[in-house]
Amino acid sequence: MSKKNYIFTSESVSEGHPDKVSDRISDSIVDLFLAADPYARVALETLCTTNRIVLAGEVRGPASITHDKMAAAARQAVKDIGYEQDGFHWKNAVVDCHVHSQSADIAVGVDAAGNKDEGAGDQGIMFGFAVNETPELMPAPIHYSHQILKVLADARHAKDVPFLGPDAKSQVTLQYENGHPVRATSIVVSTQHTPEVDQETIRNYVRKHVLNVLPEGWMCPEEEFYVNPTGRFVIGGPDGDCGLTGRKIIVDTYGGAAPHGGGAFSGKDPTKVDRSAAYAARYLAKNVVAADLADKCLIQLSYAIGVAKPLSVYVDTQGTGRVDEDKLSKVLQELMNLSPRGIREHLKLNRPIYTRTSSYGHFGREPDGAGGFSWERLDLVDALESAFGV
Repeated sequence: MSKKNYIFTSESVSEGHPDKVSDRISDSIVDLFLAADPYARVALETLCTTNRIVLAGEVRGPASITHDKMAAAARQAVKDIGYEQDGFHWKNAVVDCHVHSQSADIAVGVDAAGNKDEGAGDQGIMFGFAVNETPELMPAPIHYSHQILKVLADARHAKDVPFLGPDAKSQVTLQYENGHPVRATSIVVSTQHTPEVDQETIRNYVRKHVLNVLPEGWMCPEEEFYVNPTGRFVIGGPDGDCGLTGRKIIVDTYGGAAPHGGGAFSGKDPTKVDRSAAYAARYLAKNVVAADLADKCLIQLSYAIGVAKPLSVYVDTQGTGRVDEDKLSKVLQELMNLSPRGIREHLKLNRPIYTRTSSYGHFGREPDGAGGFSWERLDLVDALESAFGV
C-alpha cells in the first residue's frame, strides 16, 4: 500500500537555464523544418557555453533550410529568451552547425512503404501520467515549481522588474496528508540578477510572486523560504554552466512523481516516439482522470524501431481506479491508434508547435488555437464515460 502521509519535492528551471536554452534552440529548429515541410525529419542536439552555440544532428527536409538559417533560428531563440550579456549574447555568440542528413538505415525502418506502415523511429518506453491534485491534473510540486518561474519570467519580459536575469531555478516541497498535498514545507528559488541589487530586495520580490502562485495558506515557514541561498547569482546561463539538449527530462514531465522513459523530447520531430508516444500516454492518462475513472493514472507504451504497433500498453491506476484496468487498456486502444502515424494524426503533431514546449513543462499546459499542446485536450472524456456507463 502506498504511503498516505509524506513530503515530496520537485524542481523546475527557467527558459534561461543553460540546458533549457539548448532545448529552446533545438525545438526552434524542429519548428523551422516543420514549417517548411510537415513531414521533415529532425533529430537535433544543441550545446551552449560562453558565447558559443554548437548544433549537431541529423535531418531530412527541404534544402532551403540551410546551416545559415539554422544558425539564425538559434540566435533568435537566444534573443527571445533575453540574453544580451557579455558572456552570452544572441548577436555575439559563435554558432557552429554540424547538422547532416539522416541515416538511410534509420529512414528505411521508419518510412512507410507498400503494405508496411510507418514504424517507430527507435525502440523505447514512454510514460504518461495524470493525477487530480491540480486543475491541470498534474502533480502539485512540479506544477507550482513551474508556475513560480513562469510568473517571474513574464514579469521580466514585461519589463516590470529591472534586476532579474534569464537563468533561474525553483524547488517546491509539499506536505501530503491522506494522499493529498496540503501545504509547502520549503521553497527554494535561485534567480540570476544584476550586480547592484541587494538580496533582500530580490527575496521580497520573489516572495510576492510565490504567494500569488500557491493556494492560500500553503506558504512555507519563513525560515524554510530560500532565495539565492549562495548569496549571489550574477553569472548565469551558458556563461556560468554548459547547457545540453535533453538534460532536464524530469523537469519536462512529472517532477519525479511518475516514471520517465528512456528519451528526451526536445529536438525531435514527431516520428520519434520518445516524444510523440509520451504525449499520447499523457493524453490518455489525463482523459481517464478527467472522466473520473481514477484519481491517478499511469500509462506505459513500448515500441521497437521500424515496427508500427506498440509492443505493450500498460495501465496502472495505482489503487485509485473505479473501473477494470484490463478493460480500460482495451478501450483506450480502441479510442486511439497508438502507431506512430496514428498518434501524429490524432494529435496533429506535424506542425511547428514545439518551441513553446521547451520550458515550464510539456504537460499541464493549455491547448492553444495553433495546435500547441493538443495532447492536453479532454476530448475523450465523453467516450470513456460512455464505455464504462458513467
